[in-house]
Amino acid sequence: MHFLYPAFLFALLTLAIPVIIHLFNFRRYKKVYFSNVQFLKEVQEQQASNRNLKERLILASRLFALLFLVLAFARPYIPGANQVNAGKQQVVSVFVDNSYSMQTLNREGTLLDEAKQKAKQIAASYNVNDRFQLLTQDFEGKHQRLLNRTEFNDAVDAVKISPQSRELSQITERQKSLLSMQPGAVKYSYIISDFQKNIQGSTAVQNAGFPVSLVQLKANSLPNVAVDSVWMLNATHRPNESERMVVRLRNYADKAAEKVPLKVLINGVQKAIGSFTVNARSAQTDTLSFSGLQGGWQRAEIQLQDNPVTFDNKFYFTFNVTQKLPVLLINDGQPNKYLNAVFASDEFFAAKQVPDGNVDYAGLNAYPIIVLSDIKTISAGLAQQLKTYVSKGGTLMVFPSADADINSYKAFLQPLGAASPDKLVTEDTKVSAINLQSPVFKSIFETVPQNPDLPLVKKYYTLSGGNRGGEYLMRLQNGQPSWQGSSFGRGKVYVSAVALDESFSNLPVHALFVPATLRIAMLSGHDQPLFYTAGNNRPIETVPLQSTEKQLVKLVKDKQTIIPDVKQQEGSTLLYLPDQLTGTGIYDLKKQDSTAAVLAFNDNRSESDLRYLTAAELDKIFPKNATLLNGNQLNAESIAGTANSGLQLWKLCIILALIFLAAEILLIRYFKTNKISVSQATDIS
Repeated sequence: MHFLYPAFLFALLTLAIPVIIHLFNFRRYKKVYFSNVQFLKEVQEQQASNRNLKERLILASRLFALLFLVLAFARPYIPGANQVNAGKQQVVSVFVDNSYSMQTLNREGTLLDEAKQKAKQIAASYNVNDRFQLLTQDFEGKHQRLLNRTEFNDAVDAVKISPQSRELSQITERQKSLLSMQPGAVKYSYIISDFQKNIQGSTAVQNAGFPVSLVQLKANSLPNVAVDSVWMLNATHRPNESERMVVRLRNYADKAAEKVPLKVLINGVQKAIGSFTVNARSAQTDTLSFSGLQGGWQRAEIQLQDNPVTFDNKFYFTFNVTQKLPVLLINDGQPNKYLNAVFASDEFFAAKQVPDGNVDYAGLNAYPIIVLSDIKTISAGLAQQLKTYVSKGGTLMVFPSADADINSYKAFLQPLGAASPDKLVTEDTKVSAINLQSPVFKSIFETVPQNPDLPLVKKYYTLSGGNRGGEYLMRLQNGQPSWQGSSFGRGKVYVSAVALDESFSNLPVHALFVPATLRIAMLSGHDQPLFYTAGNNRPIETVPLQSTEKQLVKLVKDKQTIIPDVKQQEGSTLLYLPDQLTGTGIYDLKKQDSTAAVLAFNDNRSESDLRYLTAAELDKIFPKNATLLNGNQLNAESIAGTANSGLQLWKLCIILALIFLAAEILLIRYFKTNKISVSQATDIS
């Protein structure tokens, strides 16, 4: 037999107290005078014998009651299978889930409050000298150390809700990283969570090498609707023009959500409202329209009224309304008069002409659209830079020259997956069809005539190759594309089969040329994403910025300032955000006092899905050394810290102590020593 707290055995010295009281009888006898001394002596002898027996029984009861009471505090146990670990220090890692879903209410309050209580209960079940690690969703550096019980309880009290959401494989690996640094100690791990389905992740949970106990807390089933995503239908945003925005709402509950109110605020002003009904476990998209925006960055917020789950009722996004759309026209040194006329027709476009040998490669990303025209040979350097430009979201229009070097065009366009000129064909033909389903022509015509006037062609280059994602804008009578579009990376490439020369075609002076070219330019907007996810470790690509020791790039929100790592890569700037950017909202990206961009951050919407893993699902996820504990029935018997000690005897000791105390009471009350038998009374007479 062993003891969890052997120090309490020193209290056995208190057994001497009832013995001392028994040996020294402090009661004073009172003399009583009686005539028949012989008879009195008989009675005294009989009373002394009974009294001695009673006192010895009472003494034994007191000694045993005190003995078993001391043993109960010393926590005796009979070692079981883990007898080899007896006497070793135990190291316990406790993960407390503090994600947004832990704000859900149950009978005990919030799940986070219950999780804190369970964490303290686990610590209380271990020895005073054992050490504990507290781990939360934040993965903070201060939690990568061992604490005593008092420090652990204080750290648990300080845990607050976090926007982070980790997977089970990440949690177990984090626990393992600290526990593996404690050689010779007995290691245990606990994960206290509601075990949402999103916590499962895509990576399998590896065997940790020590027992893992899962404490699942039960939450009430609650309805929840959240904004899943938003996107703008206008690629380019102009001042005072009508904007259309698509909102996707998702219902995470098992029943339909009726008439959920929604409103859109831009720069603090309400711009649109709506009321939506979303079917159970489904998503619904709807289009909202608004106008009256001024130039500059727009700080937008969508608000839902969806109780009682409120942590995902706000959704932030930003976009830029540009005063001018810059266009880069690259030529052979002689500006193309047709392109000049097109972009001069609208003051919104700011066109810049540059020869192909004088292109500033570092500044290409500042232009949403680049137009190549009348260039005989495409240099390898320009081809490589334009490939990078298109892959990052730029739009490129290519009009070959009348005497194009076909091989250089193939070397330039084929790596982009675009159609490239193959050979020059001289024949009179015409455009027979335009692709009305293409975004370029989709909104140009109010009504399409039965016999439209389409461009005439005298000479053209046959276009070959191109990826499967390409689509024609115009097609000749023989089925050959006259104007072909294709995608590469995040950008678009549009290649014309005719040069911008009236000896090839009347396209440059045709009525379709201006609206089609401007429409492509309007679709070229490749603004930064409307929003980002807080806590995501992926870098953010933004406008070109240079960070120095004196001119730091920083993110600012109210009084919070975050300095990201800045790296330059192929003409763009990548921001690596540190772990402290966990709060949602809108941040200004500043260099010194000037605002370069405005970024919006939202929570990971995986926390909005309040579905939980079942016991069978958890059993499949974890290896065999994991045990699922019911949070509502968590007690000392179900915690590995005491169960590993074998058969517990402290309850038996308390029962025996109570039995002997009861025996003492019965002896004092019912064991009488002053009775005289009837026969003795007869003899006296």
